[in-house]
Amino acid sequence: MINYPIKFTPIFQEKIWGGKKLGEILNKKTTKDEIGESWEISGVVGFISVVAKGPEKGIKLTDLIAEYKEDLVGKEVYSEFGNDFPLLIKFIDAKTDLSVQLHPNDELAKKRHNSFGKTEMWYVMQADEGSKLNIGFKKEIDKAEYLEHLENGKIVELLNFEKVEKGDAFFINTGKVHAIGGGVLLAEIQQTSDLTYRIYDWDRVDSKGNSRELHTELALDALDLKKKDDFKLDYKKDLNSSSMIASCEFFTTNFLPVEGNIEKDYSSLDSFVIYMCVDGEAIISIENNSEALKKGQTVLIPANTKKLNIEAKNADLLEIYIE
Repeated sequence: MINYPIKFTPIFQEKIWGGKKLGEILNKKTTKDEIGESWEISGVVGFISVVAKGPEKGIKLTDLIAEYKEDLVGKEVYSEFGNDFPLLIKFIDAKTDLSVQLHPNDELAKKRHNSFGKTEMWYVMQADEGSKLNIGFKKEIDKAEYLEHLENGKIVELLNFEKVEKGDAFFINTGKVHAIGGGVLLAEIQQTSDLTYRIYDWDRVDSKGNSRELHTELALDALDLKKKDDFKLDYKKDLNSSSMIASCEFFTTNFLPVEGNIEKDYSSLDSFVIYMCVDGEAIISIENNSEALKKGQTVLIPANTKKLNIEAKNADLLEIYIE
């Protein structure tokens, strides 16, 4: 039996576009100036999360699943994924624009890379004034027009940009071009996959004058060229209540603002639950086991947890699970 809120040691990823907000705003213990991502819970090969504290301190996530199986992740989840954790949970700080990119779906990812695809969503935690995201194209195009603009360095002319502010949420289907713009700090929930097809990188080079690899040919078969206004997510913000932001076959994410003390009943849910604290601070208690959850921190709640308590003066949580 495993019955306490589990914290993992963040895995920091240096990026050419990374900045300092993970340290300055989320109080991550970073020592570098270009940290773009904090992988909070990861089952990606080579970047497996390790338990930070408690009885299982030092144990890898995959080993934890192997030991506790459905008690940790849920019966259906374990049946489908075994010892692989199905989600990758991140905080992302974009000091400058990320590359324009897209992700393959499950079928293509399995065929080409023996990997899961990468459906994802974003919750904006902070955005500098005027910050934008690229999501999709501004009009419907065909491959010929796409390639013409790409080859002539004019792909930006086709891209749709959205101004963003704190609390905005977006869903990114596989195949949809997208790029997090400079000045944006966000939480990302995605399938366990590190597959990215980069199509444009703003003609940027690293400190040695090298450009990053582009994936023009791979992207062609994965690309969704249609104009779809299906990305901006509307959701309620009812106090002490879970309100759905996004739900798909891969994950459900709810917005949960907490003031005071509330009880959550998961007796009918066959899944682990993840809490990401996107503002404020809360105390998560399972029986006699409590864990403080501050802004920029994440905990995993075992699937065998039926009830828990959350106490906060004022906290905003993302509640994530698989239905």
